Amino acid sequence: MSNSLEKLVRLVVVSSLCIVAAGPAIAAPFEFAPAPQTDLNRVYRIDKATGEVGACQFQLKEGGVGMTICFAAGEGAGPQAPSDYQLVPSRHEREGGIFRVNIRTGEMSICYVFDDKVVCTPQAK
Repeated sequence: MSNSLEKLVRLVVVSSLCIVAAGPAIAAPFEFAPAPQTDLNRVYRIDKATGEVGACQFQLKEGGVGMTICFAAGEGAGPQAPSDYQLVPSRHEREGGIFRVNIRTGEMSICYVFDDKVVCTPQAK
C-alpha cells in the first residue's frame, strides 16, 4: 500500500511540475495584428489581460537602415478592466485603426494612432 501511495505522490509532483513549466508557454501575455490599411506598415499590440493597446511601425532613415517607431497608449488605450482582450482588423483596405474586443463581455472599441499616441473610442456593444 505504501508503495502505491508513493507512486501516486510522485505522479502528482511530476504532473504539477510539468504544468508549472508549461504555464508561461501557454499563456502569452500579448497579441499582435497588422493595421488593415494595405499601404501602412503598422502593427498593433494588445495586452490580452488588461486591454492596453500600443503600436509600432517602420520608418525609413535617410542614409541608414531605418528605425522602428512606437506609439504608447494614449486616451482610452490604457489598461481596461481585467478580462480577455483581442485585436480584430477590419477588412477595409484604407482603415489604419483596429478593433479591440473584450471576448468575455462582447464590448468593442476602435483604436488608432492620433498625435503620436494610440487612442481608443469608449467600449460599447
